Parts: sequence; C-alpha cells; structure tokens
Amino acid sequence: MKRNIALTGMMGSGKSSVSQELSKLLPDYNLVDIDSEIEKSTNKKISEIFLKFGEPHFRMLETDKIQKFVYGKNQIISLGGGAFEDEFNRKIILENCLVIYLKASPEEIYRRIKNETHRPLLAKKFSVERIADIIKRRSPNYEKADVIVDTDNKTPYNVAEEILGVMNG
Repeated sequence: MKRNIALTGMMGSGKSSVSQELSKLLPDYNLVDIDSEIEKSTNKKISEIFLKFGEPHFRMLETDKIQKFVYGKNQIISLGGGAFEDEFNRKIILENCLVIYLKASPEEIYRRIKNETHRPLLAKKFSVERIADIIKRRSPNYEKADVIVDTDNKTPYNVAEEILGVMNG
C-alpha cells in the first residue's frame, strides 16, 4: 500500500482545492502543497522565482521539496503542474504515492484561471490553444498516474469524494 496521495495535473485542474477537500475527508493525513512549501522556504512567490532565477532553478527547488515529503506517510501532496514532467520526480512519486491525475479540458482550465495573474507559464500568450499545447506535451506523463479523474463540471468536494471511492476500492 502506498503511503501518500499525490495530485498531479495542469494548473487550474483543481489540485489545490481538491487537496484541501481531501484533507477534510482524511483527517489523519497532512496536506502538503509543494508550491507553497517552496514559497515558504524561499520567501518568494513562484512567479518571482521564475522571473528572477528561471525555470531550471525553480525545478531544482521543486525536486528538493518533493524528496523532502514523498518518503513520509499519510500525506496529501499537491504537486505543481510541471513536477510530473521530471523522470526522477515521477519515479519517486509513483513509488511512494497513490498518484491521481486531475484531468481538465483546456476550456475548463481557461475558465477557471483566466483572471489569475500569478501563473508564470501563462504570462505570455494566454489562451485555450496555449493550454491545449501544454496539455498535449504533458499528458503522456500525466497519464502514467495510478488513477485519472476528470474534473470538468465537478466541485472540488465531488472530486475528493471520487478519489476516496477509488481508495476504498
């Protein structure tokens, strides 16, 4: 039995909100948001890290945080949208976590995040097409998750309940 639950998927797929709902339904689990952990330890926003130091530096910080938490137990780990792209990260996450890919359509993601300004990868040319391109590039890795849950037209609570159903077989 895997000791943790990890949520992966595109920005706007519901990782943060679903992980919060899941933590209410699983009170024995600690909630770990990798992006928040990076922001806490660096005292900088993710967008600021991308801007000042670049994506490779951010990915290094991300891998450090994933390694710090993935070997624990009873954790709900909310991953950044690109964390599952890294082969090393993917391997240790899949070994230690029940990995749930929260899948959402480009249109749904656009609708959810169109008013947010803190998304570094969407700062330029933000569109449904841009989101679709990122999904197309990342989906082969996302689909290596243990479970795929479609989040379109579902509340975070409904998605969390669906995940519980999968866990309880």
